[in-house]
Amino acid sequence: MEMQNMIYIGFGILGAFFFFYIGYMLRKYTAKMKVKKAEERSKAILEEARIQAESRKKESQLEAKDLLLKMRADFEKESKERKQELFALEKRLIQREENIDRKVDILDRKERDIAKKEGYLAQKHKDLDKKRSDLDRLLHEEKEKLQKVSGMSRDEARRILLKRMEEDLRHESAGIVKKVQDETKEKADKEARKIIGLAIQKCAADHTVETTVSVVNLSSEDMKGRIIGREGRNIRAFETATGIDVIIDDTPEAVIISGFDMMRRQVAKVALERLIEDGRIHPARIEEVVEKVRKEMDVQIKEEGEKTLFDLRLHGVHPEIVRLLGRLRYRTSYGQNVLQHAKEVAYLMSVIAGELRLDETLARRIGILHDIGKAISHEVEGTHAKIGGDLARKYGESETVIHAIEAHHNDVEPRTLLAVLVQAADAISATRPGARRESLEAYVKRLQKLEGVANALPGVEKSYAIQAGREIRVIVYPDKIDDTQATLLARDIKKKIEEGLDYPGQIKVTVIRETRAVEYAK
Repeated sequence: MEMQNMIYIGFGILGAFFFFYIGYMLRKYTAKMKVKKAEERSKAILEEARIQAESRKKESQLEAKDLLLKMRADFEKESKERKQELFALEKRLIQREENIDRKVDILDRKERDIAKKEGYLAQKHKDLDKKRSDLDRLLHEEKEKLQKVSGMSRDEARRILLKRMEEDLRHESAGIVKKVQDETKEKADKEARKIIGLAIQKCAADHTVETTVSVVNLSSEDMKGRIIGREGRNIRAFETATGIDVIIDDTPEAVIISGFDMMRRQVAKVALERLIEDGRIHPARIEEVVEKVRKEMDVQIKEEGEKTLFDLRLHGVHPEIVRLLGRLRYRTSYGQNVLQHAKEVAYLMSVIAGELRLDETLARRIGILHDIGKAISHEVEGTHAKIGGDLARKYGESETVIHAIEAHHNDVEPRTLLAVLVQAADAISATRPGARRESLEAYVKRLQKLEGVANALPGVEKSYAIQAGREIRVIVYPDKIDDTQATLLARDIKKKIEEGLDYPGQIKVTVIRETRAVEYAK
């Protein structure tokens, strides 16, 4: 029994050692596996870190390259802008130098002219003094000879001469009075109708005096800088596209548009208002808006002509005549709006014709068309009465209307009563107080003549008189005029202005030549 217990104890000890060994080996194996997994995980982490490091390195290199390219582009852009600024500054300096040389030449020429004139005047004074003394001497000798021959004194001869002149004048005046009386008796009926026509009804219509400036209101003072643009490119593009001078001064929240042509001024005003409202102001946008407004103005002109004829209850007028009537809305005569003046004449003729039992509709037609020639008088040679008659004949008006138009300023002798009445109505509308202002009309004609001098030369596309006639800008065809010819053209225009026009001060001639390449992406 004791032996059996010992055996059991031995087996128990052996089992304990066995299980201890087994547990030790298991723990050792488990520890090895954990170490192996830790090593593999650490290797994976190191590999991932290496890959991320290489990726970061590549990204850093790409960012560095992008930054370098951006810095290089900014530097090239800034260098280009600086070069352009230097080029523009150099161009302005060259222009100033040319202006100074031209002014020096003008001053030298004026000094030479003054010196010549002074010498000429001095010689003239000497010649006049000599002739005056010779004349006095001859008169004295003649008087002495006459007194010796006639045996009469000076006072007696004067009395006899005056008596004879008085008798001759009385005889001639009697003949003139008799002639006037005879003519008055023959034309009594016609003269009576003319007097009635001139005396009928005072004109109480409003009168309109057009100016040469328009004002465009701004939303803020910052808008002035946007209108001017960088280095003035926007305002230069606007003035070139419209032919109107834009004046930006200290007037708060306002820009002044100046120009003698009402049509151009209206186009410029509407275009500038739209550009301000839109907010996009740059040369390409300016040209687009100006061209769009011009097309809209053509439509408005036609509508204005149609409205005028509708108000006067006239029908059957040629569409081209309707368009020309609309153009009169933007023409003035001595400061008086031509379309308003024509409507007044039409209403006056209608009333006068009704009093004299004549055709009122025909009278209104003559009245509204009598100044139609002024719509193109600045484009065609001749008086506006002759031009108006040719237009009426061309577009199928009756001979009565044509004759009245041609005769309303006595270019031809009036043969009908309506031709006389249009003269009377025209005089009533034009001579009422405040209707006209002659100085403005003379100024406008001078500017139109200035533009005509430039437009007459070959290669000129269009020209604009600006700065109240102190400058003319001439735009030429770039395919017909090169840079050298542009300089010669400016000199030719200067000479023609000096030879053919009278003007105060001096006139700056600017020739603009631009070459543009346009393609459309489809």
